Amino acid sequence: MIENNPTGVIAAFEILLEEIEAEIEFMNRLGARAFESGDYGKAKEALERVAEVTAFRDRTDALRREWERLFIREKDEEDTETHAERRNLGRLRRGLRTREEAYYRPILETLQELGGSAPMPQVLNRVLQKMKPVLRDVDYEPLASDPDKPRWSNSAQWARNSLVKEGLLRSDSPRGVWEISEKGYRYLREGNI
Repeated sequence: MIENNPTGVIAAFEILLEEIEAEIEFMNRLGARAFESGDYGKAKEALERVAEVTAFRDRTDALRREWERLFIREKDEEDTETHAERRNLGRLRRGLRTREEAYYRPILETLQELGGSAPMPQVLNRVLQKMKPVLRDVDYEPLASDPDKPRWSNSAQWARNSLVKEGLLRSDSPRGVWEISEKGYRYLREGNI
């Protein structure tokens, strides 16, 4: 049997995804400023660019997941962190951030507890409480692109985006409100998508 340790590739994907997310945030801010100043052409251009880069981010994330399916076996958490520290890839100095998928159930459970929908800050506060036992030090570090935003919050928001794409959260909720779908309720009951 061939033994491998593909953790370095996963770390590289995580770094790449984080940089893409930072670029999306930057373009969102540019578009918002253009909109506020009345430059609707520039705002539309930024929105279209964000959509393109977000699609690229989703394709990259799909490749990361494919890599994990191909190579990752259940490993001891300490082995993963030790290997990541040894490789010292990019900004994720103390190990890989908590994977996006780890946020799915806490987000869905939180929304169920809150009656099906709630404003994003309220959801994030509860998700943080649920996630504290699994979050790593690196998850609390600020993003390079937004020093006021911890990495866990950004990961939770990307998890929300993925849940919307999977149909577990509603895509037609008012801006700033997260809302569980019927499929999301079924997922909580049955444990699968």
